[in-house]
Amino acid sequence: MHFNNKLMFDKYAKELFKQNMLVLEIGPDKHPSTFNEMVGIKTVNWQTLDIFQDINLTFLAKSAYSFPIADNTFDIVFSSQVIEHVVKPWIWIKELARVCKVGGRVITINPISWPYHEAPCDCWRIYPEGMKALYEEAGLKVELCRMDTLEKVKTRRAVPGTGELTERPVPV
Repeated sequence: MHFNNKLMFDKYAKELFKQNMLVLEIGPDKHPSTFNEMVGIKTVNWQTLDIFQDINLTFLAKSAYSFPIADNTFDIVFSSQVIEHVVKPWIWIKELARVCKVGGRVITINPISWPYHEAPCDCWRIYPEGMKALYEEAGLKVELCRMDTLEKVKTRRAVPGTGELTERPVPV
């Protein structure tokens, strides 16, 4: 779990989750997921979907582009650290939009500064203009699209994914 993604969720998305909502999280990190725990509202019906078999999932998708879910089902369709692993995000976003209720929200948190890592593939780092284009192509209205690093300067990773570095080593 990228620390900055948790900070982004807390700052921009957490307040959008309300009591009695039906939420779909795609690619949860665990059960209950970190984001479900962060929201902490017991009456939110938090469901999960992934392409990898897990007995704790609500839905197992046979492909990234076809979910076994009826149209207009969820108040919020949420993913974090997923879109960069989707080969054809322009098709995937349309599937998120399909299962989201009219007037609902699709929330995507996407790390753009991270080393290559297969899971099962690593395809994209998408900047705000690219995310806006993907959302608009799927018929979604863009309410907010930000590129932020919310980690404190002294705790930002010098090389993403390698741990925290508070001082830069000096060669001798």
